[in-house]
Amino acid sequence: MDLDLAQVRAFVLAAEELHFGHAAEELSISQQALSKRIARLESTLGRRLLERGGKGVRLTEAGQRFLEPARQALTAADLAVAAVLDTHRPLRIDVWGHLYAPMRTLAQVATGEPRLELGHGRDLPSVIAALLHGDIDAAFGRVHAPLPAELTHRLVRLEPVDAILGVDHPLAHLPAIRPAQLRDSVLWTPGALHRLDFLHRFAESFGIRERAEGTNLGLDHFLADLAADPRRFSLLPADVPLPPHPAIRSMPLVGPTPLYAWSLLWRGDGGQPLLDALVNAFVAEAERNRWLEYDPIRDWLPEHHTADASATS
Repeated sequence: MDLDLAQVRAFVLAAEELHFGHAAEELSISQQALSKRIARLESTLGRRLLERGGKGVRLTEAGQRFLEPARQALTAADLAVAAVLDTHRPLRIDVWGHLYAPMRTLAQVATGEPRLELGHGRDLPSVIAALLHGDIDAAFGRVHAPLPAELTHRLVRLEPVDAILGVDHPLAHLPAIRPAQLRDSVLWTPGALHRLDFLHRFAESFGIRERAEGTNLGLDHFLADLAADPRRFSLLPADVPLPPHPAIRSMPLVGPTPLYAWSLLWRGDGGQPLLDALVNAFVAEAERNRWLEYDPIRDWLPEHHTADASATS
């Protein structure tokens, strides 16, 4: 059975949007043309894939089974075309992260080739979806959830984290702080803590019960809110260049030192010739800067990163 990829693409978009008008607009065709493509696909398969009714569009059981293999078929087709026509296009890579700045690490690696086209993913689920759909070639950030079988990731950097607090904080006079000493402080987060996995795990691991949440409006705003309460603290990578702020101190964390784990994430089937060059550049930079050093006695990682770090140290 040969499938018409235009029909498959029409179905996938309609299934993702659950709205024929939006899917037709995405394809720059009429709703009638979209409906005809999906009807022909359903006729070929001998199964109803989508139901349209008063409550909108929904997938049938057959449609649910067909959706993910259909996405994979479209991605494979797009990769085949790109291999012939787009050999010189940049590598499309998304970075994600709320409090942290993945661009700093990427900038140390991405000099010269490969040429990169950068984007900003909202969070890990959004970049996973973009990778699976073929919208991007790779992504860079912290992996903190099980990944679909189609994706591969490589740990490329373990970055020490400092405590950031106001000069009036009770611990501000110390040369360094142990995480356990922050137990009576208030963890200040630029967003909902349940969406900031590293900060959430840090608070749970070191018994920090009091938390305060704000809106991520940039580093200057974040530091001003932090300085407003002498009990607040937060975390930032140790080499983040902070803007001048007389009311803020950056304090080393020791006993243990928290490490933030950065990973490169991509589809396991490859398909982009520049991807190997980027992976090799990360490996070389990690070796040169000793980015993957990890001592379980000295350092702290969220539990599921420990095995990866031990294997690369």
